[in-house]
Formats: sequence, C-alpha cells, structure tokens
Amino acid sequence: MDVPLPHLDRPFDYLVPEALDAEAQPGVRVKVRFAGQLVDGWLLERAESSAHPKLAYLEKVVSSVPVLSPEVARLARAVADRYAGSLADVLRLAVPPRHARAEKAVTADADAPADPDADARPGGRAEVDPRGWRDYPAGPALLRALTDGRPARAVWSALPGEDWADRYADAVAATVAGGRGAVVVVADARDLDRLDAALTAVLGAGRHVRLTAADGPARRYRAFLAARRGDVAVVIGTRAAMFAPVERLGLVAIWDDGDDLHAEPRAPYPHARDVLLTRAQLGDAAALVGGYARSAEAQLLVETSWAREVVADRAVVRARTPAMAPTGDDPQLARDPGAASARLPSLAWTSARDALRADLPVLVQVPRRGYVPSVACADCRTPARCPHCAGPLALPSAQGTPACRWCGRVAAAYACPDCGGRRLRASVTGARRTAEELGRAFPGVPVRTSGREEVLATVPGGAGLVIATPGAEPVADGGYGAVLLLDSWALLTRADLRAGEEALRRWMAAAALARPGTAGGRVVVVADGALAPVQALLRWDSAWFAARELAERRELGFPPAVRMASVTGVAEAVSDLLDGARLPDGAEVLGPVPADEGRERMLVRVPRSRAAALAEALHAAAGQRSARKAADPVRLQVDPLVLF
Repeated sequence: MDVPLPHLDRPFDYLVPEALDAEAQPGVRVKVRFAGQLVDGWLLERAESSAHPKLAYLEKVVSSVPVLSPEVARLARAVADRYAGSLADVLRLAVPPRHARAEKAVTADADAPADPDADARPGGRAEVDPRGWRDYPAGPALLRALTDGRPARAVWSALPGEDWADRYADAVAATVAGGRGAVVVVADARDLDRLDAALTAVLGAGRHVRLTAADGPARRYRAFLAARRGDVAVVIGTRAAMFAPVERLGLVAIWDDGDDLHAEPRAPYPHARDVLLTRAQLGDAAALVGGYARSAEAQLLVETSWAREVVADRAVVRARTPAMAPTGDDPQLARDPGAASARLPSLAWTSARDALRADLPVLVQVPRRGYVPSVACADCRTPARCPHCAGPLALPSAQGTPACRWCGRVAAAYACPDCGGRRLRASVTGARRTAEELGRAFPGVPVRTSGREEVLATVPGGAGLVIATPGAEPVADGGYGAVLLLDSWALLTRADLRAGEEALRRWMAAAALARPGTAGGRVVVVADGALAPVQALLRWDSAWFAARELAERRELGFPPAVRMASVTGVAEAVSDLLDGARLPDGAEVLGPVPADEGRERMLVRVPRSRAAALAEALHAAAGQRSARKAADPVRLQVDPLVLF
C-alpha cells in the first residue's frame, strides 16, 4: 500500500471480486480499504488462498495496465532494504504518476491493426562498430561480451577529448545486437541531449526513449509505457530512468557517477549508481560505470574484482592529453613569485593570450558560489580533522575552540599533521565573477558566460573567452586552445569528504574539452603541483588518485570502505530511535552534533560486512516508532552523499 509508515512496510492480502478478476493482474494500480480509508496500492501477485481467515475485498482497479513489472518490484524491494526505507517510497520513484490521457493514447495505438510490413522494433538490427573503443585494450572485448549477452562489468576511464556519448552508443548497439535491452543514466539534460543524438545516429529513430522528469508528465509517462510494453529496448535518462522497466535487460550504464545529481533527494535517497549495480546483480546484466575521473566507489568495484577497468595505455594517454601546467610549483614560483597568491598568474594569462592569438577559444572554469564554511590550517591550508574520529572540525566563533562535526569532541590541542601548525582559520569558499576582469584584460574578444542563469551547450571555434562554472562548460568546435582552472582552493578546502575527488572530477571534465598538446591545447591549474589531485590531473591518472583516496578512507573509516548512516531529528527522537535499534556488532555511534532548525545529527558507522544488518536495524527501529505514533519525525539516510 502507498502508506509512508515503516511498520506497514509489508504486503497485505485482499480478496479479488469476480467483477475485477480479469483486470486485477500483478503490476496494476489498485485502491483498497485500510483503517477506514481508501488508499492507493499495487497488486504484487495473485494467490489461490491466504493464511488470514478474514479478508476485505479489493475496491477498485485504477488502471488495467500492469505498469509495475516483476523485475522492478524485486529491485524496489532490494533498494528499500539497502537504504533502510519502505517499498512504497521506492515505488513512487520507480513508477511515474499516471497520466490518463497518455495511457489512453498508448493503449489505443496498441489496439490498432499492426502493419505487416513493419518490424516489431523499428530500425532493424543495430550495427556494432568497435573502432571507437580501439584506444582501450579491453574495449573491443567489452563490446564482444555485450553482443554475446555476457554480464561484463566495466569501469571505464575516458581519454581527454573522448566523445563519451558515442562510446556509450556503441555499447548500447552491441547490447541490442545481442537481443537484449539497455538502461543508461546521465546526470543532467545537457548530457542527455548528447546521448540522445548519439543513439539516434547509431540505432536509428524510434528505437529508444528518453525518461526524465524535465520532459513533463505526459511525455514521461508515454516513454515509460513504451518501455514497459516492450516497444523499445533502450531507455536513457536522468536518475528518473534508473528503474526503467526494460525487457531482457542486458546492460545498465551510468556516466560520471561522481556527480551529486545522481543522488535522489527524496526518501530513501538512493544513488543511481547503486540502483543500477543492484539491477545488474539481480538480473545478471552487464554494467558500465564511466567518466573522465574515477570515484572511490568505482575504484572499490575494481579492487574487489566485481568489475574490470577499461583504460588506455599510457602512450595513448600522453598523445591525447593537452599540455598541463600548475602555477604553484617551484619553477613557476621562481619565474613569477606572485603566482602563489595571484588569482590569474602570468602563466595562465600568457596561455590565454597565445590561444586567442591563434584564433582558438579559451575556457575559464570558476567554482560556483555556495560552498559551506571550512576550517583549515592557517599555515599550510590542510583541512582540519578530528584526532579522534577523523571528522571535520568547526569553529563555533572567530575565537572559539574547534569541535568535531561528527563526534562533537573539542580539539583544544589541535596540531596540523602536515606542518605542526596550531592556528586554524575559517573561510567561506566560493566563486568570484571573472567575465568583467577578463573582458578588460582582452579588449575586443567576445566573452560568453555559462552557468546558473544560462548553460551553453556549444560555442564556435574561433577566438573567444568562455567563463563557466563546473558542470556548465560548453563544447567548443575543434576543442579549446587553453583551459584555465581558477580558484582551486574553493574546491580543495571544502569541508567535504569528497573535496579532492570532486575537484579532480570537475577539472578533468573541463580539461577533456581542450585540444591535445600536439594540436596546441593547454591546461593551466592555479594550484600547487605537489597536491595529489593536481598530480592526478597532470598525469591524467584518476585511477591512481581513486586508489589512493580509497586507501586513505579505509585507514580513517570513511565510505565506501565502511557503511555509514545518518540519523537527523530533534534530540529526543534521535535518541529514541537509536536506543530502540538493535545495532549490529562493531557499530560505532558518532555525535551528536547540531544540524539545522534545532535538530541534531548522529552517525552510525559499521564495517561493510554488517551493512545489511545496520539497514535492517534502523528500519525496524523506525517501524517501532511509527507503530507507537511518535510525533517527532526522524530522517534516515544510509550512505549519505554529504557527510558534513
């Protein structure tokens, strides 16, 4: 039943009246009487008998279209269990709201006489071209496995300048050629448009559908029904597509899995990557996790042998990579002592000038506003961590004593582990507007901005300046002559577990748009060249950084090396839930720390081997509170994307 109460998260038996026998099939929407009210529900299965002696009758079948497939129902149950949520919450994410007019139109089209000369799936058999994957030694083998219907699992690190949409289209075409379907999830509408165009070119028109909430309720529901009825074998979309009901699913794929847009903001807050990997596991399907940068979660898949990495040889990487240069290493500081504090050092300025003189566009990436305050060493800028649990430190006031945001302990005797400094500073990192500054520095050069107000998809290839925030960088015709990565500390000093990983991901996404070094492309990052994320960028080796990051998280007890859950609410409610939870052995409770609006937050950390037991314990405790009709709500998040 569609009731958001944890203690009612189980199936209920009802009698099917004879008048509804034909329509009441598994997967349809129904209405039932419960506690004196008429509530929505899903018919999961039909049975001859029930263990309950007295049953109520099914009130109504809302629609005879079975929109909930058995595979998606099983997946939704697994996702609910993993994230300590309820099946009803997951099904709201999995199946879009019914649109009666769209449903009627699709049903009418299905009842129309079929054209005997038309194929069941327009476009015929897809052709597989392996040449796009030839720069990756394991790439052709991946395509062969997809064509043969084998459940290959791959973590792909894309080369600079790679047209990732075309490579994904090749993988989908190989899957379709093997007689199976595919689901591909991307982060935003701009990536979806690129993938849509690439698939249309490879598969032909009408052989895939887009599934995204941005297309509106009618169009989204029509696309969903087309997939559910088996009219198309391929579904692409944003995170709304992660539950797409594709028949004979052979491939699930996600691009740029580190993007926070893949995390669902509604309960139980599942991540698209984890949902797709669960689908691959349950349905014995292939999985492809790709990006220019590699997340720690993707690295864990490689290190546990769940997936195989697909990377290019170092010689190919060097040939495809633009010339990289930091502004904070010793040679640069010797030539330009002001580079340590300048926002636009001379190296960045001359690189932009040379590219513009060569009639090539220049991309300037500036971090967007809105990052949370961070606390770092005043001498070397190393983020300050708690000596007890490795959580982030916070300063209650300008002269206050630092305290941990995780466990709440005071760190009065804090000393920086890198330089030994004892002075801390709090800063609010953010972006500065640069379009006016660069416009004055290069008079007569067109200046375009791409960000929150307007996101550009493409720009012409001539001389021009493009000022973009991370994630809004447009593609330039022929590639950029220079890419300038400014305000690096705005990314690196964030009070976030994934600060370094996120900085590298955004830098590599921008640097991938530059021309190769042999064609005059150059990338300048305004940062110290000794920093690990900068080193990974200079060598275009996100796999090395991901392995390093994962090793550090294992040592410190951070996700994904461990499983963590966040419990947020008023103090009494949080304590009530945790006191009633039978936490597994080895569970570590951190906190409380202030959250917002008078609430507090507690973190529970367990080894990965106890992850299922943790989710079960928290869900059971939430069910006990809802059965008692506890007044104060508690927000449960397993593996929250932002821990602090």
